[in-house]
Amino acid sequence: MRACLARLKSDLIRGFHPCFFRDGLNVVSNTHQNFMATANDLRKGMAINYNGDVSVILDMQHRTPGNLRAFVQIIMRSIKTGKSADVRFSSTEKVEVVPLFNKKMEFSYMDQQDFVFSDPETYEMVTITPEIVGEVKNYLTENGEVNVTFIEERAVLVEIPPSVTLTVSEAPEGIKGDSANHVQKPITLETGISIQAPLFIKTGEKIRVDTRTGKYMERAGS
Repeated sequence: MRACLARLKSDLIRGFHPCFFRDGLNVVSNTHQNFMATANDLRKGMAINYNGDVSVILDMQHRTPGNLRAFVQIIMRSIKTGKSADVRFSSTEKVEVVPLFNKKMEFSYMDQQDFVFSDPETYEMVTITPEIVGEVKNYLTENGEVNVTFIEERAVLVEIPPSVTLTVSEAPEGIKGDSANHVQKPITLETGISIQAPLFIKTGEKIRVDTRTGKYMERAGS
């Protein structure tokens, strides 16, 4: 284990490392322990323990200004508060890295305000608060697939595919005679959200929605 952690300094988060292996879309760590790395070895998407608070790195830049020592500028988001911070580390400064674990899961049901997800292979259930689920809730349907990120066995992020197929629950008739190109109307989807869609979309149809923008993409097959 000690040798494995030592090798993380140079090639840790470039995609693969002997301490980590990939299972489909899941990233699994066999260390299960925090470890130290230099700031120069940090990468976007990693989690670090900074001042006793675990944060995920959103963006980072390596800088060497003139005659000054090289440093790493990092934008990170606190898992606890959700707030972002801009922090500077010297390139050789030691930083505590917290392993991330990603798992494919499916949305099962609501437990009052919380969301319950299940592992389709082990049937393990995980309850996640609405603060962590965030805008993903607008696209969740029963058995809908998500990717859940865990830090220290705690769910910290829920991600959904770039597009999903949803059923139109309400779509008013288009205005007769209004045939202008790109004219759209508001429709309501099975999850309760409203989006703009072409006039020809009807109640009961299935459509594809871009979860990144919340916009209509196309009709989906039945």
